[in-house]
Amino acid sequence: MELFLMTMITGIMVGGIYALVALGWVLIYKCSGVLNLAMGELTLIGAYVTLTFYEMGIPFILAVILTLCVGIVLGFLTERIFLDKLIGEPILSVIMVTVGLSFFFKGLVEFIWGTDTRVFDPPIFPIKPLTIGFIKISPVYLWSFILAIVLLVIFVCFFKYTRWGLSMQATADDETAALSLGVSARFVYAAAWSIAFMSAGVGGALLGNINGINISVGYLGLLVLPAVVLGGLNSVPGAIVGGIIIGVLQNLSGTYLDKYFPGGVKEIMPFAFMAVFLLFKPYGLWGWERIERV
Repeated sequence: MELFLMTMITGIMVGGIYALVALGWVLIYKCSGVLNLAMGELTLIGAYVTLTFYEMGIPFILAVILTLCVGIVLGFLTERIFLDKLIGEPILSVIMVTVGLSFFFKGLVEFIWGTDTRVFDPPIFPIKPLTIGFIKISPVYLWSFILAIVLLVIFVCFFKYTRWGLSMQATADDETAALSLGVSARFVYAAAWSIAFMSAGVGGALLGNINGINISVGYLGLLVLPAVVLGGLNSVPGAIVGGIIIGVLQNLSGTYLDKYFPGGVKEIMPFAFMAVFLLFKPYGLWGWERIERV
């Protein structure tokens, strides 16, 4: 029971970070209908940018805030340079551009930072685990989870209570109606990419504190896809719940199945679960069901 509870709690905490990255997937899909396959590389860039600021002597929290600022700029530039001309073009064309962006960003990261594993030195969080009753929790998981939840609350409040956030929701619900009311689709798409860079970047920084930073952090960003599909591709609450479910599922499978199926069952299980889940709920838990009548 002790092992089970520790595995569940760790899974929930890692799932909170996955939920933060999943938010970037959902935002771009809600606003443009595009599945951004470069999200893993956005996570990777954010991890290295935060590490670079930290190595310059900047405190970690301030480095995260600066990473958010860099994410705004990079997201805006990416949308304007690569995707702005594709507004109104077939969705498949835009998706293929995101595939090209994933290779471009990965090559850029390897060129600037190399491929060796790097860690935050000195460590940001204490190594000694926190003990609550018979449960031991690593501080890096706990504080990463708290920071991820704080950022998720900020993003959700932004969408519900600010003019820009409401404009993004209006464009996602009905682009033609939003345009008729004076909402700029170009601004909405640029804002979506900026927030995606921000959420994925901070998620990458938090994951980098847990496992160290190398090119595999990009794969961890792609691992969030089952969480997005589970919750619903256009549901922000679904992204949060899906991230936590996938975090728990991954930890449970790693704890209980690795000894029977050695060789990475922890990484495979979320995708296997996603494939089975789609057979019964093709639109996810809270995804919009599209009904076409002829």
